[in-house]
Amino acid sequence: MAKQPESDSFLGMFSRFGRDLKVPNVEAILAHHLKNLEALEKSARAGAAGATSLLSRQREMLQDTLREISDMAQNYKVPGNPQELMSKQAEFAKKSFEAALKNAGEVAELVKKSGTESVEILRDRIKEAMEEIRSGYEKKK
Repeated sequence: MAKQPESDSFLGMFSRFGRDLKVPNVEAILAHHLKNLEALEKSARAGAAGATSLLSRQREMLQDTLREISDMAQNYKVPGNPQELMSKQAEFAKKSFEAALKNAGEVAELVKKSGTESVEILRDRIKEAMEEIRSGYEKKK
C-alpha cells in the first residue's frame, strides 16, 4: 500500500499552490497574512480573557449581593409602626440602588478595557501591514 504524504499545514498548502502557479513573492505574501492571522488570534484571546474576567467579577458581585440580602433578612425585625417600616424599606432600596450603580460602572469599565485591548491589537497590526505595503511599494520604485 502506498504511503500517503503527511498533511501539509494550511500555509504549506498555499505556499506550494503559489509556487506551482509561479506567483511572485508568495512567501512574503503568506508571511504577511500569517501576521494578520496571529493578530486576530491575539485579539480573540484578549477578548476571551476580558469576557472571563467580566463573568468572574459579575459572579462575585452576585454573591456579595445575595450575602447582603441574606444578612439583612436575618437581621430584619418587623417594626411596630408604618413609618419605621417605610424608613427601613427606603434604606434597603437606596443601598440596592447604590450597589447596582457601582457594579454597573465597574462592569462597563471591564467591558471597555477588554474591547480596547482587542481593538488596539488589530489597530497595531493594521499599521504594521500598511507600513509593509508602503515599504514594498517603495522598493519597486
